[in-house]
Amino acid sequence: MQQVLGKANDSLTDFHDHVARHLQEGDLVFISIKSALYKQVAQATNTWTSHVGIAIKENNEWWVAESAVPFSRKTRLKKYLKRTIGTQVCIRRLKGGVSEEQLLQLKASINSRMRVLYHLGFDFDATRQYCSKFVHHVYAEALNMQLGEVVTFETLLKSNPNTKLWFWRLWYFGRIPWNRKTVTPQSQLVDQQLDTILLSEH
Repeated sequence: MQQVLGKANDSLTDFHDHVARHLQEGDLVFISIKSALYKQVAQATNTWTSHVGIAIKENNEWWVAESAVPFSRKTRLKKYLKRTIGTQVCIRRLKGGVSEEQLLQLKASINSRMRVLYHLGFDFDATRQYCSKFVHHVYAEALNMQLGEVVTFETLLKSNPNTKLWFWRLWYFGRIPWNRKTVTPQSQLVDQQLDTILLSEH
């Protein structure tokens, strides 16, 4: 059942506690990073979100496994939520939930991908990672599921008439790699294999 989180003036602790009450291990946690690059990622995909990670529990504490600069890591949930704009967050869960066996497989896949360098070029076929690629590969390896749609930059950037192509030309030193494949947080945000558990107002 979808829960809506309003734009309250609650403290970070209250925000964390509200989100944590809705979490189960294996959930995807979407946020909106404040930096200029990630604002352009959100704008290019015509959505609010620009980052995603996987919720896990260790020593009775919530963490988010994520690919971030400079490398993939596990981040305490409160620190992860502190990076979002306002209270922008969404929790999505595999339909039917994740079994104990599946969770063990997810955690094994997560652990095998720790401390891998971040890819600022968002290349799906590179050895380095970025947030949505990390999520995609963890679920693919552990559960044989493809979360999110893998598309070329041409398909992605030309699908939104409001995309600021000048930014991406600058980002790629004058030449956008049109044939490069990528996967976005937005495509996982709308993936029909997942249910929305918590969604903030934007």
